[in-house]
Amino acid sequence: MTHQHVIDTIAEALRDAPTVRALFLSGSHGNGRADAYSDIDFVLVTQEGINDAVAQIWREAVARTGEIVLWWDRTTVPVLINAITADWTRTDVIVLRPDQLGAQTRHALTPVFDHDGLYDGLAEGSAHTAPNPRRLAYQFEEFIRILGLLHLAEGRGEYINGVLGVFHLRNLLVDLLIEETNAPDRGGVLHLNRLITDEHKSLLTGLPLPAPNRAAMIDTHLAYAAAYLPRARAMARRLDLEWPERFEEVTWARLHDALSITRPYDPEVS
Repeated sequence: MTHQHVIDTIAEALRDAPTVRALFLSGSHGNGRADAYSDIDFVLVTQEGINDAVAQIWREAVARTGEIVLWWDRTTVPVLINAITADWTRTDVIVLRPDQLGAQTRHALTPVFDHDGLYDGLAEGSAHTAPNPRRLAYQFEEFIRILGLLHLAEGRGEYINGVLGVFHLRNLLVDLLIEETNAPDRGGVLHLNRLITDEHKSLLTGLPLPAPNRAAMIDTHLAYAAAYLPRARAMARRLDLEWPERFEEVTWARLHDALSITRPYDPEVS
């Protein structure tokens, strides 16, 4: 099935269900940036919100589009159901009551059907999302925390865990680069090519690959620290966020005492 056929089939199955008041496309299909590789995100509005009966109605609608081979019913989020059919079409739905729809915006949704005109009552919204200071502050500290675990991984000879630590640092770096571009309609990390610049891509591809040995573990951690921390400091200054100066200072002191390594950048000029 094409994505449009899936959407039409699900809409036909639900349009006349008494409890269902509206069905919207969200995600990349909602904002017009979908491609052949996108999943299909829905927002389903029912009188009572999510319950087992509504979940069953949704399952029967999705089953009309193909054999369901993965079904996660409220597994990660209390109102979210994920499904994959045999042709690997991915559908996600968030089920809300009408009074829970206020956090949605018209910019992020496309109506499939809307019996009560709920869409018209939503805020317009914007393609740009302002940086979240609390989330950024957490990420800055999380990067330093993971970096600080390097001495533990070295001391125990946990080089495989050291490789995993590098991947955590890489994810935090990618998140920071996306914040730098302030790209509209971000979607998920699977859209990374359009979310970061060519300079960002060169930075990421130029970083060393992790390997499960002492030297590579240390070198890659330091390379990611040199790439991330100056940029993070610069962003903290732009957003007037307090930098965790003392936490970073004692982390580098611990790494110096344990591994004889020093900070790979000058905080005074970053």
